[in-house]
Amino acid sequence: MKVSNLYIIFLFLVIVLNSCSEKQSLKVEVYETAANGNKLKKVTTFTDSDERKTIQLLPAEKFQTITGFGGSFTESSASLLNQVSKENRAKIIEAYFGESGAKYSLTRTHMNSSDFSVSNYSYAPVAGDKELTNFSIKEDQDDIIPMIKEAMATSKDGFKIISSPWTAPPWMKDNKEWKGGKLLPEYYDTWALFFSKYIDAYKAEGIDIWGLTVENEPLGNGNNWESMHYTAKEMSEFVGKYLGPKLEADGKKDVVLLGYDQNRDHVEAWADAMYDDEVAAKYFDGIAIHWYRSTNKVFPEALQYVHKKAPNKYLIQSEACVDGQVPRWQEDKWYWSKEAKDWGYTWAKDENKHLHPEYVPVYRYARDIIGCLNNWVDGWVDWNMVLDRKGGPNWAKNWCVAPVLVDTEKDEVYLTPLYYTLAHFSKFIRPEAVRIGFDNKDESLQVTAAQNPDGSIVAIIFNPDTTEKHVTLTLDGQSTDISVNAQAIQTVVIPK
Repeated sequence: MKVSNLYIIFLFLVIVLNSCSEKQSLKVEVYETAANGNKLKKVTTFTDSDERKTIQLLPAEKFQTITGFGGSFTESSASLLNQVSKENRAKIIEAYFGESGAKYSLTRTHMNSSDFSVSNYSYAPVAGDKELTNFSIKEDQDDIIPMIKEAMATSKDGFKIISSPWTAPPWMKDNKEWKGGKLLPEYYDTWALFFSKYIDAYKAEGIDIWGLTVENEPLGNGNNWESMHYTAKEMSEFVGKYLGPKLEADGKKDVVLLGYDQNRDHVEAWADAMYDDEVAAKYFDGIAIHWYRSTNKVFPEALQYVHKKAPNKYLIQSEACVDGQVPRWQEDKWYWSKEAKDWGYTWAKDENKHLHPEYVPVYRYARDIIGCLNNWVDGWVDWNMVLDRKGGPNWAKNWCVAPVLVDTEKDEVYLTPLYYTLAHFSKFIRPEAVRIGFDNKDESLQVTAAQNPDGSIVAIIFNPDTTEKHVTLTLDGQSTDISVNAQAIQTVVIPK
């Protein structure tokens, strides 16, 4: 009888131990950035709790293929790199493009000047030069081009570049101004040639342009800085009759061409205009969007609509930033606090003020990237990579925040919490990854997941609450228990 009891106890212990072993059998690497000071810190120990919710990863459910994540090469950013020491310049380039850094894979730059330039300029300054015999990118050769080349030399896997014009030179426009106005029909051919010459000029510098947007913010920006206006029909006509055929004739058919390139609230109408035009649709490779229309709203219905309209075309978030705000220097706490005010906070009409509340900068980034990914967006690009303590330089005084800030007088660099937030995506979800399904039982957590080309699976978990969360992560019958700190974003990597 005693032997029998001991045998039963032994079997019970074996079952319990096997159960515990099976529960912990999912091998993971966890990296966390949090309000407590963690910055992409590798976490190996977790607290326990009886209140644990399950997140199940479902790799059999496959969605869009990821193009990449990154930021923008602006003249403002590049000019600041020229003013810091070689050591700090290298530190910033490594932080964005190196193996130890964020490994940016998708970037953007401006054609001609933008508000984040030191001054107004065009590659075609000579009025009436329809053949663009005086075309030159010399304005970029002291700042933007060297920055891109250093990034190329640092990046192991390389990265894609999207180029966007803010405006044609004033002499091609009906108002003859940098701000506002429309492209004159007599210069449609010349403006199409401009794009082709730009690609060739950068190619001569050893830089391949992967993609173009037809126009940054074609609906305008209130005439506050460089802009040029199109309706959706006008842009489609320009692409279908001029730009698309020109790029094709010049052997540039493989350059990705994106339309729209503004806020999400009008994107459905633009998708209809672009893709219902049979001539233009064959040249449009996708749509670019921005986040500025609302502080917190992702516009999931609009994103779903665009994907359904053209499921095989790109949907890329091409610009975002903490705008209308002077940066906070060496104040990590501010980036985790509900103190930021966006561009619409002070002037939005009463019926729209709810769209522009005070917000937490880190939350805005994490929420939007996760929301975009979960609604078919395949690429996400931030705005300036580097700004100064004032939020510039910016000739229009349109101050903004960048993930990396510099003090050129003291030669100091500040990697803000926004930098680490972006790195959670760019460093771990690689180009050609496929977003996969998940079942999240904790509605207070925001989650997305993807499977990389090497077979590894990445889950990103965002906890905006002020209390720690406890999760059982499961995959293919295996599981592991983790905890997510309050106000934290975690990347969980499951090796193949």
